[in-house]
Amino acid sequence: MTTPLAQKIAREYGTPAAVIDMDRVERNIARVQAQCNSAGLANRPHIKTHKSPLLAALQRDAGAKGITCQKLGEAEVMADGGLDDILISYNLLGEEKMARLAALMRRVNVTVVADNPTVIAGLPRAAAQAERTLSVAVECDTGRKRAGVETPAEAITLAKDIAGAKDLSFAGFMMYPTESGWDEAQAFYDAALKGVREAGLEPRLVSTGGSPNLKNLGKLKGATEHRPGTYIYNDRMQVAAGVATLDDCALHIYSTVVSRAAADRGILDAGSKTLTSDPGGGLDGFGLIIEHPEAKIARFAEEHGMLDLSRSNTRPNVGDVVRIVPNHVCVVVNMVDEVVMVRGDEIVGTLPVAARGKLR
Repeated sequence: MTTPLAQKIAREYGTPAAVIDMDRVERNIARVQAQCNSAGLANRPHIKTHKSPLLAALQRDAGAKGITCQKLGEAEVMADGGLDDILISYNLLGEEKMARLAALMRRVNVTVVADNPTVIAGLPRAAAQAERTLSVAVECDTGRKRAGVETPAEAITLAKDIAGAKDLSFAGFMMYPTESGWDEAQAFYDAALKGVREAGLEPRLVSTGGSPNLKNLGKLKGATEHRPGTYIYNDRMQVAAGVATLDDCALHIYSTVVSRAAADRGILDAGSKTLTSDPGGGLDGFGLIIEHPEAKIARFAEEHGMLDLSRSNTRPNVGDVVRIVPNHVCVVVNMVDEVVMVRGDEIVGTLPVAARGKLR
């Protein structure tokens, strides 16, 4: 059954369409800000999910200290939109990026991270060009096996390198513990803290992340801030992680059923170019259809979402417009130029995904 709002969306914008419920967005912002306040932590939301200066401003106005960006290009877009106090949580390398970082530093307050001496060696060039001191935090791997130094000894060495470099200032530590690895993260941090203090250094920033760890908020003794991102929209992964409910999922993909070639299967007009092929860490199917929760989006072509209806008690008809909760909303948002904003059953406008596609 197609809802009246879905009919409006299909008529005015066509499908597939990414639609955000602004009431849910604002509720999510307020809830997590309150959680951070209660835990005594600054909230530094990651904009990788929404990629919108307008939504980042809503987070700031609700009490967020600053924002986190994964790419320099994202930070430039946010600065253009009036955002300040930006943490770029990714190693920056090369002359081109140093020139852009210097230009950004002249406009807003920036902190960057590093997990190796090569990155640290290049950063003074940006600081010199900007004629400003650059704050640098050490990224620590506390179990995810992504970027970050793997031992406290390495973290201490890099902190000393930063403090000893011209025009650089040691900011502190950034980490992203696993959901069950906070005791290990505490041990890592305690050892690193002891070592930097013995060197006469004091971290002013100890940053933890992200949305799946909202249930662990405040567990790291000494943390100063948290970097949640996905919470503003939420998705099936956050529901599975136990930090959101389906009612907290603020972004839905509206999609039309375009084929029902057999009783137990169908085709949506949302394929891998819309929902992406991210399995969401082993979730069943590639999204949850709100109107038909037993149906499974089983596989994709680029513009086809193949439905397995064999378990579904209710089955859609050709022409029905359904709402889908994505597995991983961050990558879905990066696929579209704009999202449609709604409140209740009313369309209130569109919002550009201003920082999408910023690969560098």
